[in-house]
Amino acid sequence: MPAAHPDGLLLLDKPEGFSSTQALARAKRFLAARKAGHTGTLDPFATGLLPIAFGEATKFSRFLIDAPKGYLATLRLGWVSTTGDPEGEITAAGDPVADSKKIDDVLTGFMGVSDQMPPMHSAVRVGGKRLYDLARQGKEVARAPRRIEILGLRRRSQEGETLVLEVTCSKGTYVRTLAADIGRALGCGAYLVGLRRTAVGGFDLGEATTLPELEAAGVEGARGRLLPVDVLVRSLPRLECPPDEARRFTQGQVVPCPGGRPGQEFAFYGPAGRFLGVGVCQEAGQASPERLMATGAVVEAP
Repeated sequence: MPAAHPDGLLLLDKPEGFSSTQALARAKRFLAARKAGHTGTLDPFATGLLPIAFGEATKFSRFLIDAPKGYLATLRLGWVSTTGDPEGEITAAGDPVADSKKIDDVLTGFMGVSDQMPPMHSAVRVGGKRLYDLARQGKEVARAPRRIEILGLRRRSQEGETLVLEVTCSKGTYVRTLAADIGRALGCGAYLVGLRRTAVGGFDLGEATTLPELEAAGVEGARGRLLPVDVLVRSLPRLECPPDEARRFTQGQVVPCPGGRPGQEFAFYGPAGRFLGVGVCQEAGQASPERLMATGAVVEAP
């Protein structure tokens, strides 16, 4: 019998037509797991990289939720959608821009930090209600803009009405809204007809597995696709603890944090490369535990 609680990170290539929650439920079933959570929603029409944290890995999923993300976005120029994607009402808006230089100049203007208005067809809550629920009732409500950052925006290909872009952006960025804003800036309108997430943090779509592959592998084979828990914190500096400090850290006590700045987070390891959890440095070079692996949960770095 397989263990009831597998721990680790699964890189899933989500198919079109599945919500992130539906894809998560399938993955949990194929791994015979009870506890899991994805690290960033993809719309049903979107495909691509959906990292799923299982068991102890859910404690550290925020490091991917907060990470930059990469997309391959396909826009249809000359048309607009009420939802910003193929699910809305589509209307003509103008002649598609064919001038590559004009497109590149417009894209350059979107680079950097800006405020973006969440679309009505999104999962953001306003007054305790999801915006998409209000939108389905024909309501539009005031909502606060969100600070986002476009880290990369490049024209990959262009043919007729179709413009394919490579996008690297901060968390919380709505690529549907970005597509509509680009269309307005071009003066011809645009909406998103395809979206494929290609990267999350340091993870790439090429490392991902599919739902059919998980199902065909069986429970043990599917669990064999899990990456160690501590890959989620590989962006943090690593701090090795001798046995006595490792024991104190796992008991919730402060331990030395040599060279650490107040507020700086570290990935703590004990003897034999055992990942203990994440701690944050306080004043006077001491670190307190922030998130701990469960007692006895041994997950080593690859």
